[in-house]
Amino acid sequence: MSRPETSRAEAGTSDALGAFTVRPLDPLADAERVHGWVTHPKAAFWLMGGAKLQDVEREYMAIAAHPHHDAFIGLHDGEPAFLIERYDPTEVELKGLYEAEPGDVGMHFLVAPTDTPVHGFTRAVITAVMEFLFADPSVRRVVVEPDVTNSAVQALNKAVGFEVLREIAKPEKDALLSACTREQFEAATGGTDR
Repeated sequence: MSRPETSRAEAGTSDALGAFTVRPLDPLADAERVHGWVTHPKAAFWLMGGAKLQDVEREYMAIAAHPHHDAFIGLHDGEPAFLIERYDPTEVELKGLYEAEPGDVGMHFLVAPTDTPVHGFTRAVITAVMEFLFADPSVRRVVVEPDVTNSAVQALNKAVGFEVLREIAKPEKDALLSACTREQFEAATGGTDR
């Protein structure tokens, strides 16, 4: 997994919904915004509902310092709208829990809560996240481990090409280990250069 060389990266564009870009998360400058996102009731599966601002700062400072884990703020038409965590699954989250393949990258994403949802927005976000990850030519497959009860994200994962591999037990949850190759993503969405 290579870290991005630029401060902003194109994550994909949806003609109907506008432009999506990605920038590295700043653990201190972004902490208040991210705290509001991860503690919102709609983010229950993020498992940070009771976190204090300082907890969020510490968590993202640790991620920023970790050689195999990083975090990004996703922008929609220039405004912060989603969170991405990218990790090496052989070192973080899934270490020892699955059969890794060369070119695997792990991912978490969270769309900022809103009182005015836009139809298709979350699907556009996950598509942009996958385009961002596959923009790294060393990435051959994205792996995720959503909670077995999170049917909404499972449907989104399926829509962009993820295949459930099996259920796994993690310390914090029972998860559906799922993977999506570049080819599966392109077949499900019509390609990375839409």
